[in-house]
Amino acid sequence: MPHAGAMAVSSPARPDRPERSAAATLRGLLPYLWPRHDPRTRLRVVGVCMLLVAAKVATIGVPYAYSRVIDALQPHAGSVAMMPLLLIVGYGLLRMAAAGLGELRDALFAPLRYRISRVAAMQSFTHMHQLSLRFHLNRQSGGVTRAIARGTEAIETLLRVGVFNVAPTLIEALMVIIVIWRLFDWRYAVVMLAAVAAYVVFTIKFTSWRIGLRRQMNEINSEASWKALDSLLNYETVKYFGNEEHERKRYEDAQVRYEQAAIRTQISLNGLNFGQAAIIAVALIAVMLMAGRDVEAGRMTVGHFVLVNTYLMQLYLPLNFLGSVYTSLRNSLVDLEHMFGLMDERADITDSVRALSLPARLDEAPAADIRFEDVHFSYRPDREILRGISFHVPAGHRVAIVGPTGAGKSTISRLLFRFYDVTAGRIVVDGHDIRDYTQAALRGAIGVVPQDTILFNDTIGYNIAYGRLGATQAEVEQAARLACIHDFIMSLPEGYATRVGERGLKLSGGEKQRVAIARTILKNPRVLLLDEATSALDTGTEHEIQTALRAVAANRTTLIIAHRLSTIVDVDEILVMGHGQILERGTHRALLERGSLYAGMWAAQAEEDAERG
Repeated sequence: MPHAGAMAVSSPARPDRPERSAAATLRGLLPYLWPRHDPRTRLRVVGVCMLLVAAKVATIGVPYAYSRVIDALQPHAGSVAMMPLLLIVGYGLLRMAAAGLGELRDALFAPLRYRISRVAAMQSFTHMHQLSLRFHLNRQSGGVTRAIARGTEAIETLLRVGVFNVAPTLIEALMVIIVIWRLFDWRYAVVMLAAVAAYVVFTIKFTSWRIGLRRQMNEINSEASWKALDSLLNYETVKYFGNEEHERKRYEDAQVRYEQAAIRTQISLNGLNFGQAAIIAVALIAVMLMAGRDVEAGRMTVGHFVLVNTYLMQLYLPLNFLGSVYTSLRNSLVDLEHMFGLMDERADITDSVRALSLPARLDEAPAADIRFEDVHFSYRPDREILRGISFHVPAGHRVAIVGPTGAGKSTISRLLFRFYDVTAGRIVVDGHDIRDYTQAALRGAIGVVPQDTILFNDTIGYNIAYGRLGATQAEVEQAARLACIHDFIMSLPEGYATRVGERGLKLSGGEKQRVAIARTILKNPRVLLLDEATSALDTGTEHEIQTALRAVAANRTTLIIAHRLSTIVDVDEILVMGHGQILERGTHRALLERGSLYAGMWAAQAEEDAERG
C-alpha cells in the first residue's frame, strides 16, 4: 500500500479559485487591523477612531463659530469694543483642536499602519518559502516578489486612504448635512445631499473610464522601458548585427504611442476636473440663491449665509481628491487580492503531525543509508518519469547515475531532497520513509553541489558561511582551504569581503563551484548529492574540482548525477538509466566488460575527447 502522501503529485490539478470580491478582500485585512490576543493594537484602533470623530466635530464647529463671530460684528450687535471675545477665542481654539486632533490621529495610527504592512510582508515572504518547488517553477520569481511588494503597499494605501480620506470625508458629509438640517431647513440639506451624491457618482463613473486609459498608458510605458532595457542588456548582440537603427525605431514607436496615450489621459483628467467644478458651482448657485432670499426675508443672518456656503466649500475640498482616492483604492484592492491569492496557495509537500527528526551533520552521526524501493514518479499524470526505480546506497558508499538527457537522473535528486513526493514506492533513509521526517531535518542532512551554482549578491565569505549560518571566520576559511579556493580569495584585494555580483557573475564557473563545495563542506552533511557538478567546466578546472569533491565525499554517503563518465570510474556502483528505468548497473570495469550501453557511452565520450584534443 503506498504511503499516505504518495498520491500528492498525481492528484488532479486544483481548479482556479474564483476571484475575490472587494468585500472579501477587505475582510481578509481585518485580522491584521483587529488581531486576536493583541489588546494594545485594538486599543490603538479604538483611539484612532475616537480621535477621527473628535477631529471632525471640531472641523464642523469651526465654520459655525466663524458665523457667530460675523453676526457679532453686525452693527446691531454693538460696537467692536463690546464684541464677545469668547467667540473669537473659541473660534481659534476650534481651529487648533481640529488641526491638533487630526495630527494626533495620524501620529497614533502611523505605527499601526506600518506594523500591519510589515507583518503582512513577513507572512507572505515566509509562506513563499514554505510552498513547494512545483509552485515556484510555474511562477516567475519577479512576479511573486512584485505581488508581495504591491500587496504590502496596498495595505498601507488602503489604511492610509481609508482612515485619512474616505472615512473622514464620509463622517464630515454626514455631520454637515445633519447640522444644516437642524440649523436651517430640509431644502438646504437636500441640495447638499444631491450635490455630494452627484459629485460622487460622476467622479466614480468618469474615473472608472479613465482607469482604462491610464492602464493603456502604463502598459505602453512598461513596453518602452522593457524594450530599452532588453536592447541595452543585449548591447553586444546589437553591435554584432549592426541593428542600432532597428532598436531605435522599436523604442521610438513605443515612445510615440506612449505620448499619444499620455495626452488622452491628461485631457480626460481635465474633463474630470471641469465636471467636478461644474457640479459644485451649480450647488453653490442654488444654495446662495436660497440663502440670499432668506437673508432678505429676515429668516437668516449674514453669518448663517456665510456658514452654509462655507460648509459646501468645506465638503468640496476633500471631495476634490475623490477621483485619485477611488483609483488608489481600486488598484490597492486588486494588488491586495493578488497577495491574498498567493497566501491562499497550499504547499504540495507538508510534514506529517508525528514527523521525526534526523541527525544532520557528519559529526553528529555516521553517514546515512539510502534506499529507493520501486519508486514511480510523474510530474503530470499522463507522463511517467520514473518507472520502478530500486537501488541501495550503503552508508559511506558512492553511487553514480548516468544516462541521456530526460532519463530521470535529476528527478531522483529532487525526490531525495523531497522537492516532490513519489507517486508510488518509497525512499528510505536510515530505515524510515523520508516522508516520516520533517523536511528541515531531511534537507539538513543532505548537502548539494549543483551543476549551475547560484550565489547571493553578497560577499564570498557570506556565500560560504551560508552553508552553516553562525560559523566562525576560521571555520569558513578552513572550508575554503578544503575546497581549494582559499588562496584565490586571499589574492583578491578585499579577500573574503569581495562581492560576487548578481548570481555570482563576477566569478568564473570553476570559482563558483569551489564556493559551492566550500559551502557544502561547512554544512558537513551526512549525505552528499552531486548533480552534474562539473559538466559545464573545462577539463583542467574539472580535474581540480574533482579533487576537491573527493575530499568532500570522504566518509559520506554520496549520490552522483554524472555527465562525464571519466569522473566516476572509481565509484562503488554505476546505475545506467534510460526511459525512467535502470537498464544496467555495476562497477566501471564490470560495465565495460559487459560491452553494452555503458561501454557504448564510454567509447562515444572517448571519441569526443579525442576530437577536441
